[in-house]
Amino acid sequence: VQYSGIRDEHLAVRERAGLFDVSHMGEVEIRGKEAASFCQRVATNDVGRLGEFQAQYSLICNPTGGVIDDVILYKFSDEHFLICVNAVNTEKVYAWLINNRNGFAVEVANKSFEFSQIALQGPDSQDIMNTVFVDDFARLKRFSFQLLNWNQVELIIARTGYTGEDGFEIFLPWGKAPELWNEILEKGKQFGIHPCGLGARDTLRIEMGYPLYGHEIDEHTNPLETGLGRFIKVDKGYFIGKEAIVQVIETGLRRKLHGFEMIDRGIPRQGYNILKEDIVLGTVTSGTMSPSLDKPIGMAYIRTDVEFGSEIQVEIRGARRKAEVVSLPFIKKKD
Repeated sequence: VQYSGIRDEHLAVRERAGLFDVSHMGEVEIRGKEAASFCQRVATNDVGRLGEFQAQYSLICNPTGGVIDDVILYKFSDEHFLICVNAVNTEKVYAWLINNRNGFAVEVANKSFEFSQIALQGPDSQDIMNTVFVDDFARLKRFSFQLLNWNQVELIIARTGYTGEDGFEIFLPWGKAPELWNEILEKGKQFGIHPCGLGARDTLRIEMGYPLYGHEIDEHTNPLETGLGRFIKVDKGYFIGKEAIVQVIETGLRRKLHGFEMIDRGIPRQGYNILKEDIVLGTVTSGTMSPSLDKPIGMAYIRTDVEFGSEIQVEIRGARRKAEVVSLPFIKKKD
């Protein structure tokens, strides 16, 4: 979960660079003549906008509009896609894709046991990548990827991440990950690189307001409530879950994901109630002590009639602690 400590690792990513082992993530490969059409059917974003060697954040929804998983699609060609899925959902997503092929000329393969994944994140990540691979990664744009040969193995290097910082995610064969991990750490020393655990990954994503499956999103959550509407293209044609999502657009939301900052002392945690004058407004989905802001922060689903700047109460171990509703993300980053 951590190496030198969550705060230390977190600030290293915000200020310099951090290296994460995210090999627990799953990878599902789609191949075939109708791979692009199939991905367009199962994903909410518009796969048709993707060029070769481009990546795209999207959602896979069930017919009721609930989120099966949030994913990143990597397009190699119209006949070849790789989908990166959350570890906890790998088997579920794989089974869902198999069961929804519906006559599409595609092959669906779970490649999770073939890939390791290393994420290098932070403002100095490009300089470290240039040093390790003796290449110019300024040419690799955000949400694009390339293939690169390193020590006789092929790497997939994507300019993606889950921290809000510039960064790269590297897919490579299982057995080669320790070697590359050590090389990046060694050559990154001059830049102040830190090895980072999943604890810092969580605090970084909370500061950015990024959802985590099982916290902000699940099969009973409509992605519009989570503020993910920009990744849902209802005008692209049919996709699974479209009817339910359009119905929510037409009828309106009853709750929405908000951020809040604690006024009183106390760390908010998932499941804590949000109240105002004895009325339960919602429930905390994620919370932490923000290393960047040096204050407790959290996310919660709250009724849509609650405005930014409103004072609320978080029920922490039986005591009601004051907090203020704020906009997401907590950390404003330039694109």
